[in-house]
Amino acid sequence: MKPTVHDIAAVAGVSLATVDRVLNRRPGVSARTRDKVEAAVSTLGFVRDVAAANLAKGRVYPLTFVLPANDNSFMRDLEAEVREAIARAPVERTAISIVKVPPFDADALVRALDALIDEKPAGVALVAVDAPDVVAAVDRLVEAGIPVVTLVSDLPTSRRSHFAGIDNLAAGRTAASLLGRFVGREPSSIAVVAGSLLVRDHRERLEGFRAVMAKDYPHLTVLDAIEGRDDPAVVERLLGAELDRRGDISGIYSLGAGNRGLLAALRSAPRRDRIAVVAHELTGTTREALDVGLIDAVLNQDAGHEVRSAIRVLKAKADGAPLLAGQERIRIDIFLKDNLP
Repeated sequence: MKPTVHDIAAVAGVSLATVDRVLNRRPGVSARTRDKVEAAVSTLGFVRDVAAANLAKGRVYPLTFVLPANDNSFMRDLEAEVREAIARAPVERTAISIVKVPPFDADALVRALDALIDEKPAGVALVAVDAPDVVAAVDRLVEAGIPVVTLVSDLPTSRRSHFAGIDNLAAGRTAASLLGRFVGREPSSIAVVAGSLLVRDHRERLEGFRAVMAKDYPHLTVLDAIEGRDDPAVVERLLGAELDRRGDISGIYSLGAGNRGLLAALRSAPRRDRIAVVAHELTGTTREALDVGLIDAVLNQDAGHEVRSAIRVLKAKADGAPLLAGQERIRIDIFLKDNLP
């Protein structure tokens, strides 16, 4: 039988109220009495179930999600998942707020994170821009006792608690393996469309993509990445110009968003039926493009899983509870026209 607080009180010779003060680190207990209680805890092997204690007390976890404010279909889906979590707040005992910042704007992100220090939420989840000032801002939150989870794009050099996202190097490698098979053995060029190489997930996808292309498909030349800032109009203009300028493009890897612009450029390309396309995130736009054959494969990450994972991790960190690594692993799903759900 597991020891209880009643057992601790009996061994230490104190009241239940005193045991409660010591376990919850509240004042009003002398050093001698605190030592007696802690010795009883150690002797009995008592392990406190913090989550159960918080449930009994009706604790509510205030959490903040910092998201980019842009016309990115996946980011809109991510925000929709956060809003669904807000709707579940009474059941999950959370109080979730959303802070919007301009996309790829490190300065704006730093200001938003610094403002949260005074608000003292139980945890913060953010889509990170990989910049030294952002790393420092995340570290300031952690130093203030506020755990941080990165979403979609990581900051591994920071003191963040957890990353809720896919293995982006593996995603890029997977995209290269697919596209290399799709385009055949004739020498040709591959266009790459990124949002911004200021974010780590896009850089890692490109790194993995280039590594596999160089090793397994040396007859394919990977062109310099077009940075469309996830803006469909910018992607359409820049990719359209690239397709007009080069007649040897046999494939396109879209590793960010802005896919409405990609499809508009592709529809205007004179050789569109000879260009294979691999993109990211199964949205309404990419689903329709898969169905009509404009896109050949889509690599997807589950936005809902990422949001739920961030909430679980932040609550666990607030409680000092362990994580279940397998539950928090985000997988890469591959969709073709033939297996659309």
